[in-house]
Amino acid sequence: MTLWDVWRWGGSRLHNAGIPDALLESEVLLRHSLGLSRAMFFSRWGEQIYPTGRRRFRTYINRRLKREPTAYILRHREFYGLGFFVDPRVLIPRPETELLVEKTIELVGERPLQVVEVGTGCGAVAIALAHYLPLARLSATEISPLALQVARRNRRHYQLGRQLKLLQGDLLLPLSFKADIIVANLPYVRNSDIADLIPEVRDHEPLSALAGGPDGLDLIRRLVAQVPQRLKPGGWLLLEVCQGQAEEVTLLLERVLGAWRTDEVADLAGVPRLVMAQVA
Repeated sequence: MTLWDVWRWGGSRLHNAGIPDALLESEVLLRHSLGLSRAMFFSRWGEQIYPTGRRRFRTYINRRLKREPTAYILRHREFYGLGFFVDPRVLIPRPETELLVEKTIELVGERPLQVVEVGTGCGAVAIALAHYLPLARLSATEISPLALQVARRNRRHYQLGRQLKLLQGDLLLPLSFKADIIVANLPYVRNSDIADLIPEVRDHEPLSALAGGPDGLDLIRRLVAQVPQRLKPGGWLLLEVCQGQAEEVTLLLERVLGAWRTDEVADLAGVPRLVMAQVA
């Protein structure tokens, strides 16, 4: 079978199973199976594939048919121009979370500020900030020791051991200092909505990184209650939220923190995705 034949076979299997972007997914899995760049993939369509490569690809397709996320199969996810190791110990970084990184970079600029990420997971947000803000001092907290193993692996890959501290503990409790900026993408899915998530998320990603309580705001409320003890006057808190939560979170920040400046930032689809607050 040629590369073209195998690619089309994989795409057909995925399409028949109702998986979106089936041909693209087949391409990504096949290129990974054979160790090919995209340019090499398109230039070798007529070449025969060795049985070893076909077997590896078939294994990947079968795993995908069970709705295992492609990022877990490949053990890799791109985020904000960087590549990260991911596996079922951590939530897979989402494109919408890049907005959190973008706005934090704008706030920090060239200043040597102390930035803290809460609930770092695989470390994608904190590592991206450390990578693009070389003057900033980064710390990240994570309650899961398994997730911290993944974050440490990614930090080691980018050689950020001196710039980025990883701390195990609940929300802001591991900190012994006050930060200039605190950012967080905490679990915010309503418990009642978990069953309606796509199988890739519902059945494979860690529930503890998704479920946010009856209204999705349990952890956000707990974090906000801790912020006055760990954020400098004039400092910023940035929170990622899901659709329909921005207004309630903004009111929460104004009520609890006495925030004198708040802003809601929408994603490319026009959905308020980020709430920013500067405290007095």
